[in-house]
Amino acid sequence: MFNKVKLLLVLFAASGSSIVSAQVDLKDLRAKPDTSIVNSKDSPMSKLNKLHVPIPKLDMTVDYWKHWTKFGLNANQASFSDNWSAGGVNSVALGGLAWHKSEYNKNNFQFVTELDLKYGKIKNKDQLAKKNNDRIFWDNKLAYKLSKTWALYVSLTFESQFDLGYTYDKDSDGKERIKEYWSSFMGPGYFTESFGLEYKPDNTFSLRLGTGTARQTLVLDSRVKPLTIAEYAEKYPENKPITKDQEKFGLKPGQSFRNDLAFQLTANLDRNLAKNLNLKARYNMFADYKELTDPDHRLDATLTAKITSLINVSLSGIMVYNSGEASKIQHSQALAMGLMYTLPR
Repeated sequence: MFNKVKLLLVLFAASGSSIVSAQVDLKDLRAKPDTSIVNSKDSPMSKLNKLHVPIPKLDMTVDYWKHWTKFGLNANQASFSDNWSAGGVNSVALGGLAWHKSEYNKNNFQFVTELDLKYGKIKNKDQLAKKNNDRIFWDNKLAYKLSKTWALYVSLTFESQFDLGYTYDKDSDGKERIKEYWSSFMGPGYFTESFGLEYKPDNTFSLRLGTGTARQTLVLDSRVKPLTIAEYAEKYPENKPITKDQEKFGLKPGQSFRNDLAFQLTANLDRNLAKNLNLKARYNMFADYKELTDPDHRLDATLTAKITSLINVSLSGIMVYNSGEASKIQHSQALAMGLMYTLPR
């Protein structure tokens, strides 16, 4: 019995040692991962070509300029039959305008140039053709910001008109005639230099306080210069003689240049009241330091309603007070429909 048990133990031990030996042999047969496969010469990765992706150079420049341009043509016409009982005068009016503005902004510096050109004529039946609009206006301003809303500025402005202007009366037969020449290109012409502070809370409104302002008045057309009593009688013998020498645009006979030092206040408004409704206005007060109690005033205002991309209706008005030209307030008003082309579109 003992011999049988001993035999069984010997067989069990032999079988266990063979199993352990087999396990050791299997471990040796296992494939180990090659960690240097990427660097291997025979690796598939070594056969891939390097791809160079070109990165384009971006030519990015900042444009500090902005430009706006408008061209317009307005027309008005009215006609009546000979037996029209309500009364009326046949008339036709035609006017054109051109406006351009350029603005440069960089850091705290700003430069703005604005050119406004207008010319129009009206012809009523049995009357001479007259201009109803005539203006050359060119304003240039350089400003340096002191804060968000205040800036120091210097400006140069030029104002004149294109065409001859006349005064009218009637002859002995009751027909309208030209009485005398009144204005022309550079008759007068104004140059205004101004220095001061500008208040600009947003892009639609600005107020300039020109504490140091100079204005030169020039009359270079001899046809519109002020005349003495004798000169007037010689030039206009058909007119009633004048009783004192003329004074026009602040100039006396023989003068063609005048320089004034003054305080100037200029307010500009250009605001959209609704989607297709714009109000543009400019008010200017010029107070000569020699005559602070009698300043010159001018207000230009235009309300424009955009009907389509090309057609608009405009209501414009001008009020002027200048004691050197007239003792009372001068005013004009016009309602017109016309074409307006705007850039950029």
